[in-house]
Amino acid sequence: MRLRHPLRQMTITATAVVAAAVLGAPLAQAAPASPAVPSPPVGTTVAGASPFGTPSTPPKVDQRVLSSVGAFVPAIIGAAATPGADGKINTALLEQARALAATGQFPPELKAIWDQVISFLDGSAKPAAATRAAGGAPEIPTGPNAPKIQQFLYPTVGFGCIPGGNSVGTALVTAGPQDAPAPGPRAGQAGYVYTALGTGPAFNSKTHPLVAAWINIDTQRTGQINLLRNPKINAAKGPGTFTAIANTGRGRVISAIYGNVTTTIKGKVVGCTIIPTVGLAFV
Repeated sequence: MRLRHPLRQMTITATAVVAAAVLGAPLAQAAPASPAVPSPPVGTTVAGASPFGTPSTPPKVDQRVLSSVGAFVPAIIGAAATPGADGKINTALLEQARALAATGQFPPELKAIWDQVISFLDGSAKPAAATRAAGGAPEIPTGPNAPKIQQFLYPTVGFGCIPGGNSVGTALVTAGPQDAPAPGPRAGQAGYVYTALGTGPAFNSKTHPLVAAWINIDTQRTGQINLLRNPKINAAKGPGTFTAIANTGRGRVISAIYGNVTTTIKGKVVGCTIIPTVGLAFV
């Protein structure tokens, strides 16, 4: 059954989720205490003319961010994106979020992410603030024709994505019109790119997809789309890279990527589940 509002289904009790996060409660599917962080395959190249490469060093995965942010951000974002009586962002929820951020109970890494979420929702963030790539992001060329990316809030982990270990996952959004990811999002479209570092080439699974659910908080338009293998990005040697182009419309778009990563390693199909990751983008 398709959910009409995929992100809102995560919002059972926002306050309770935040309280659990502040106290350090683990995710329902908690990551191992010390997940194996793989390095990208040596000599990995990008097939075709894609501008997306792989980072020289994988990003660090902070377990506190995964356990806390991964739990409360989807819930609070979904709740805050539910309009108030005037059809705008629920101001009472935003005030609650600001009060929680001001308590001083968040570690610095979490507070920085939380402040970014609040400024995005209340409209004080500017598009330029969302174009900087986070540390460990795919290596993106510079220059006038370079793609403009908006990195997701935090890297995530896929359990058992590589033999004997886990894979660090990075996600980003490109707002159209531009050429990446191929065939390129048009105006009013968002291009999603998810890379599972250390894995083999991406493989399309019909039964265990990788999904991006999104909501345009300026228009209340929602949707979800499966991310698939892209023949122009890391298709020959990996790491597994999955893309999709969604008709989000123009506006502030909140996205969550979740589900399963499926790749081929030494001729065998390997599937794994990832911890959801959340992104904020201006489209």
